[in-house]
Amino acid sequence: MKLTVLGCSGSVPGPDSPASGYLIEADGYRLVLDLGNGAFGALQRHMAPAEVDAIVLSHLHADHCIDLTAYMVALRYGGDPRYKVAVSPDSRIPIIGPSGTRDRLEAAYDPWARKLGLHELFGFTTPTETELGPLKVSFAPTNHPVPTYAVRISHGDRTLVYSADTGESDRLIELADGADLFLCEASFMPDDEYVPNLHLTGRQAGEHAAKAGVGSLLVTHVPPWGSFATAADEAATAYDGEIRIAAAGACYEI
Repeated sequence: MKLTVLGCSGSVPGPDSPASGYLIEADGYRLVLDLGNGAFGALQRHMAPAEVDAIVLSHLHADHCIDLTAYMVALRYGGDPRYKVAVSPDSRIPIIGPSGTRDRLEAAYDPWARKLGLHELFGFTTPTETELGPLKVSFAPTNHPVPTYAVRISHGDRTLVYSADTGESDRLIELADGADLFLCEASFMPDDEYVPNLHLTGRQAGEHAAKAGVGSLLVTHVPPWGSFATAADEAATAYDGEIRIAAAGACYEI
């Protein structure tokens, strides 16, 4: 598998990165994992919207899903065939997201519209263990104020686990067990006021990585007012494996 970071800024887009968005590729299959503020623009550096095979949304906070509204415009009105999809059941792009994903996107795009016809563009399903092309995908709920799912993606004997947004979570540790790459949020800085069941500190990200026995930790979702370097240093106090820092545009072979 290949992981490309479209955006990794936490909570809001920052000066150096869009908000959360990731591209997973394997055997020619292309999966978009979250699409927050600005991530749709970054996606177009790698492919046209109609070339995406499936989309997974971890949750419905704007910094993880709001650029689906721009995606909808491109699919409906793009003049280039690589942007515009044919309106038919066979051409719909699958979206796996929490219950209410379609309503959320309709409200974000145009709260007064009554017939957006999103079912013509996307096929909506809720998280459950499934196969998307060559990828095996499974989920676990995390500790966050809205329904949120961590995601495990496997291809052959290689595995990526994405924490999504979460506070401390035993379910996340179970899902991440033995993963080759653990893409884990570390939003809270050491001096921040800690709010349980919202986000992780860098040290907590390291603790989760250590308990899950992952091969490598990739720190992500640090807000512009935080420090990726500090989050990684904090993670290293609890996890002695390889720790890397996510960066917009960076690619990782798994």
